[in-house]
Amino acid sequence: MQDDLPEDSKLTRTKRQWAEAGKFLTGRTGVDRLPPGQHQVQNWPVLDLGSQPHVATATWRLDVTGLVETPLSLDWAAFEALPKAELRSDIHCVTTWSRYDNDWQGVHPRDLLVMANPLTEASHVMLSSFDGYTTNLPLEDFLTDGALLATHWQGRPLTQDHGGPMRAMVPHLYFWKSAKWLRGIELMSGDRPGFWERNGYHMYGDPWREQRYSTD
Repeated sequence: MQDDLPEDSKLTRTKRQWAEAGKFLTGRTGVDRLPPGQHQVQNWPVLDLGSQPHVATATWRLDVTGLVETPLSLDWAAFEALPKAELRSDIHCVTTWSRYDNDWQGVHPRDLLVMANPLTEASHVMLSSFDGYTTNLPLEDFLTDGALLATHWQGRPLTQDHGGPMRAMVPHLYFWKSAKWLRGIELMSGDRPGFWERNGYHMYGDPWREQRYSTD
């Protein structure tokens, strides 16, 4: 699904300039839990594209479409009925901050996608959000043990500014891949860029390889 976000906003232009200039790139190796070019923070910075949609659980839906045998459209009650998981992970934002030991609760993507039965040719997913944002990643990365469809952080429901009521959480990639306010998962036979990937960001986004931008 193509997003409809403006690609000529001040924020988007600035980040395209960062990509062209290679801003934040160090060429160094990481140290212990900290990828290269990152610094540890204690808070959780809020980043968005200028809007934070209010998504009521009474009207919330999550659609699974594309290369699946059984397309899904779950309401909140159906999503909440799926098996629950708890994980702890570090997260790394492309804007150079990292936060350690985040405790999450939610649903493993594989426990959702097993209901849809992906077709053998499905290799990638496109995540779409209630604010129109999109981002892409390989299906195998979306199905790792560390990925989650997160509803809680540090024992509390996700707040609106951090993507509540539910967001993707794929911590081994830069955090722009962990779409907030998740509303759609499209399975695809090949890769396709999402919003930031069309605006200079890397198609994959491995923090340990400093894959911040498409020129890396």
